[in-house]
Amino acid sequence: MTEIYDADQIQVLEGLEAVRKRPGMYIGSTGPRGLHHLVYEVVDNSIDEALAGYCTHIEADINADGSVTVTDDGRGIPTDTHSKTGKSALETVMTVLHAGGKFGGGGYKVSGGLHGVGVSVVNALSERVEVTVWRNKKVHTQLYKRGIPVADLAVQSQTEADFPSVSETGTSARTGTSVCFLPDSEIFQDGINFDYNTLASRLRELAYLNAGVKITFTDNREGQYRQETYLYEGGIKEYVAYMIRDKQALHKESIYVKGEKNGVQVEVALQWCVDAFSDTLLGFANNIRTVDGGTHLEGLKTVLTRTINTVARKRNKIKDNESNLAGENVREGLTGVISVKVPEPQFEGQTKTKLGNTEVRGIVDSLVGEVLNEYLEFNPQVGDTIIEKALQAFKAAEAARRARELVRRKSVLFSSPLPGKLKDCSESDPSRSEIFLVEGDSAGGSAQQGRDRKFQAILPLRGKILNIEKTDDAKIYKNNEIQSIIAALGLGTKGEEFDPSQLRYHRIIIMTDADVDGAHIRTLLLTFFYRYQRALAEQGYIYIGCPPLYKLERGRNHSYCYSDRELQQKISEFPANANYNIQRFKGLGEMMPQQLWDTTMNPETRTLKRVEIEDAAEADRIFTVLMGDRVAPRREFIETYGPKLNLSDLDI
Repeated sequence: MTEIYDADQIQVLEGLEAVRKRPGMYIGSTGPRGLHHLVYEVVDNSIDEALAGYCTHIEADINADGSVTVTDDGRGIPTDTHSKTGKSALETVMTVLHAGGKFGGGGYKVSGGLHGVGVSVVNALSERVEVTVWRNKKVHTQLYKRGIPVADLAVQSQTEADFPSVSETGTSARTGTSVCFLPDSEIFQDGINFDYNTLASRLRELAYLNAGVKITFTDNREGQYRQETYLYEGGIKEYVAYMIRDKQALHKESIYVKGEKNGVQVEVALQWCVDAFSDTLLGFANNIRTVDGGTHLEGLKTVLTRTINTVARKRNKIKDNESNLAGENVREGLTGVISVKVPEPQFEGQTKTKLGNTEVRGIVDSLVGEVLNEYLEFNPQVGDTIIEKALQAFKAAEAARRARELVRRKSVLFSSPLPGKLKDCSESDPSRSEIFLVEGDSAGGSAQQGRDRKFQAILPLRGKILNIEKTDDAKIYKNNEIQSIIAALGLGTKGEEFDPSQLRYHRIIIMTDADVDGAHIRTLLLTFFYRYQRALAEQGYIYIGCPPLYKLERGRNHSYCYSDRELQQKISEFPANANYNIQRFKGLGEMMPQQLWDTTMNPETRTLKRVEIEDAAEADRIFTVLMGDRVAPRREFIETYGPKLNLSDLDI
């Protein structure tokens, strides 16, 4: 018998209850990513003050107790009584969703916090929040616990202690806001542990995107003290220089565009490199990284292709009867950053990963087109070099296409679109299917016998695949192992826009031996995915399987250990005179199919690491340093980080 279903069963979540009930809707997840998102929300408010021209210095501190304090020298959140809520404006901003100075256009011309949920969500998901506002020569403070104010707003006059420590404006009375919050362990059950490098990369990125804004980041946790200051007067020009510091630039100065049209501000920095075979274009809208692109990036790609083709034809580099250079040819070796500031941005979803404003496409096109044409006119040598590189890319792409066609005709690919050694699964829905890229035929055999045929496919790879960081496209398509991966996954050709509907499996799991060779093969595969189709990593389709290192047996009981530390810990739990046996797995092929299933393939018991890109610029640099042609940066990397390794942990 069903329970009564009437009006009383309809739940109304008031105030910030909805946020605590469904936190994932507002910050993406309650794991590490969501935890760090809280810091970004508070910092974004300070950055909005900087964009409005009122803030020059932002301090972010991880405190000894694990809380975070963000302080700025902006105007300070208003503290007078709000006409609609009857509370102070500060309390309204802290406790009401969709309350902020970003909707009417009066408070801020441009801002990143579109949905107005930022600081109120931080308040809802924190055990405690303490806000201090310096405004009108007074200090206003208020404490909140789990989103609820503990007391009314306290006000007192500023003393000498309050006078500008953050502010560098020279005014006598201090202005600004400080928000100190401790995330709630009831919500973030994985623990409250902020990663310094994750926060540092975002704060550095914000400093590059907002030239002249000083950001000081300090970690005050015990034994972890660090402090860094980010201040880049050159803005995104310095960002591009930072990204290509280990590459060989094609032209000395980056091509820089800055302009405004119809209220939309556009800033672009472009630099081509000799020793790069793919492009790295980072797009930002109102300081938010648009991972899934949008109209600003579409406009930039269109104008680059059109301008380079026009100049190439004018200089007779492309004859009348020859076809135009494709976009991917023009962008080969290009590193660029585009940052747009839009008054009324249209983002797809709260995660804001794609810009939808159609007018931005045309504005970027016209502003960049004008500057780029002028630059190439006055720097003909640079123009010729860029066109020459694009023509070489075009010829390589043609050779690659012919090589691909040849392979397709000569191999199984002609009669069947899938490689012969692929052991496919019976599930036809890609979102329920996964594929294991396995090192070696013997491991492939074990995996094939141990898998669940319904949803798990196996593709064994022979030896080490090609390092595509220093290979042209023609060689890529002639390589049998890479050809197998492309065909098995349904990847299409390099440079094409990623189409998730063509992907045959939504979990691509790299499963290699737990030794140095296995790590090398894993790195080569990650390089391939990053350079061939970066969207696979950006959208979370790639995983790394974690096979155990040891099997520990005592009597009839056994357990698997995934590290030396775990092994020693389990041994220490045995009595002093205990007899036990340790089996070290040298490779996946040594494991019985059932063991491989239990430890590495069974969704109920396995551990998978999801590959994500937190810092796109740093990821690009690391692939260039470790996998590129130039030896000097790699040697410097090894000399810097080598001494920090514990050599006993290496399997050599």
